[in-house]
Amino acid sequence: MTTDLESLIAAARFQEFSASEREAQRRSFAYGNTHIENSRITRELIDHQAELLRLEARED
Repeated sequence: MTTDLESLIAAARFQEFSASEREAQRRSFAYGNTHIENSRITRELIDHQAELLRLEARED
């Protein structure tokens, strides 16, 4: 591994993400894992369900 690559990896370990970046990563993870099992799952469906969950959490 090159020194430049090692430096980038070390810096990434301590990178903090904003709430919107974490949410985008969560949705991407959900899409990637569900689409493998069911090709009818779309990013739009994941976004829709995530918004429903967000609204439900606000009501509690």
